Amino acid sequence: MDSCDISIVVPTRNEANNLPFFLASIPDSIQLIIVDSSQDSTPALARRLRPINTHIVERMCNIAQARQIGAEVARTPWLLFTDADITFAPNYFERLQTVPPCDVVYGSKQSQTGFTNYYRWFTRAQGWSQALGIPAASGSNLLIRRPVLKAVGGFDQQLVCNEDSEIVWRIRRYGYRVRFDPGLIVYERDHRRLERGALAKTLHSGIRCALLYFNLMPSRWRSRDWGYWSVGRRRSREDNQKGSSSVCN
Repeated sequence: MDSCDISIVVPTRNEANNLPFFLASIPDSIQLIIVDSSQDSTPALARRLRPINTHIVERMCNIAQARQIGAEVARTPWLLFTDADITFAPNYFERLQTVPPCDVVYGSKQSQTGFTNYYRWFTRAQGWSQALGIPAASGSNLLIRRPVLKAVGGFDQQLVCNEDSEIVWRIRRYGYRVRFDPGLIVYERDHRRLERGALAKTLHSGIRCALLYFNLMPSRWRSRDWGYWSVGRRRSREDNQKGSSSVCN
């Protein structure tokens, strides 16, 4: 898998604080598609820091819609879905060149800034789940062949979280090859949900994923996040207000 065969697709919403670290971890040669729903300087910052090989779509939408929009803009054979609050490991894109033939490959998410044990155990759980035939993919580190994504109908755009798990389960049920590579590492920088409680985060994801996997999720619940993003949104608003106050002062 060569870098010229990959487009990185990243949804952004008020990620000005994370974006410089994220962009610094991406080779200039790789196409980057940003689908932005921000109220801060995220898109302007992206244009300034990465003026080449970057396509920005400004659209207010949920995360599944943003991933789908980015996929439809891309023209490369492979789509690398990720989030703006991560950084890629230094050997990430070199390791991609050694990935065996498959239709989906997902890697692990680690941390260098806190909650390291949580992320290590999560990676182990991903391996156990994969061995049981139930991929446990993260949208922070997920590669899908573009024709495969199109063949299964794309992301469920009603979902506002767990869209990453759902699309990989659907792809596997269609008979495509899904591989987990724990050595394909990204590093998480934003631990706000874990700061609320690791158990609460785990239960939230576990219950929602079980309902989705067994097709028990009521339709009216699919577009609700059960408070998953509320803290992030509130803090983003607070950060914006602080920034506005600083400018005024």
